[in-house]
Amino acid sequence: MTETQFKHKVEKYLESINAWFIKYWAGPKFTKEGIPDILACIGGTFYGIELKTDAGRPTMLQIINLSKIREAGGIGVLLYPDDLVHFQAFIEKKTPLSEHWYRENVMLQRKWFEKLNK
Repeated sequence: MTETQFKHKVEKYLESINAWFIKYWAGPKFTKEGIPDILACIGGTFYGIELKTDAGRPTMLQIINLSKIREAGGIGVLLYPDDLVHFQAFIEKKTPLSEHWYRENVMLQRKWFEKLNK
């Protein structure tokens, strides 16, 4: 699955739950780099969602920005296609394991930080 196909899948889900969201594109020289792919407000909570393909690697700036979102009281997620079901359960608070998934996601981000910081 390409990142564009994955993005469409995530956007379709966000539309289905009536979330406000915007796809952020850091292309021109006047846009900020490292901003998560999707910025969303879901149930009154701010989400920064960085999308990656199965083989995708985040940049250090992306990991730092997800951390800053969490420090500011939001939710910063590094989302791979295999995690979409877990992300949906986390949003909908379907199971106690959904909170566990988010904690694991944060740990994954910390591992990426350590790996990229070498």
